[in-house]
Amino acid sequence: MDKTVISPKTRNRKFLHKLEMRNVDVHACYQCGRCSAGCPIGDYFDMSVMQAVRLAAYGQEEKLLQSDIIWLCAACETCATRCPNNIDIPGLMDVLRELAVRKGVPADQQRVPAFHKSFLGSIRRWGRAWEVGLIAGYKLRSKDYLGDMGLGMQMLLKGKLKLSPHAIKGKTEIKDIFSGKGKEYDR
Repeated sequence: MDKTVISPKTRNRKFLHKLEMRNVDVHACYQCGRCSAGCPIGDYFDMSVMQAVRLAAYGQEEKLLQSDIIWLCAACETCATRCPNNIDIPGLMDVLRELAVRKGVPADQQRVPAFHKSFLGSIRRWGRAWEVGLIAGYKLRSKDYLGDMGLGMQMLLKGKLKLSPHAIKGKTEIKDIFSGKGKEYDR
């Protein structure tokens, strides 16, 4: 069995190439700190947003994949809005989450990946987020069956949750995106 060892330098180049393919230019960052200062949930991260961008520029994929920041980022785009160089920081976090899932890197915050998988499963199946199906998928994945049952019942009784998904146009195109056939989708 041939176990070719890939050098860290080659691994870093591959990571940077993945970012480049998704139009995430981390090299444009000059560390002004606006992204970190504006992040509404930055206090909960294990590193600042600015540090994550710098590590990405250095090609430090492994360190970033082990970080909580990729799972806790809410993708609110406050950081990208404040960035004077228009760096797509939420896009960086998306790439990192995808890599972590693909490589089987376990997240410390298990509920967050469970939600991501449930959300994407709902989109894949119904073409949109169907809340009841999303909640059911999340509850099964997270094993938190009764955690917010009271809130869910209130929403159901007020008509905020529909028991069946409604049809949408373009379901085939959405399925094509998930299968890799979509024009807009770039692996």
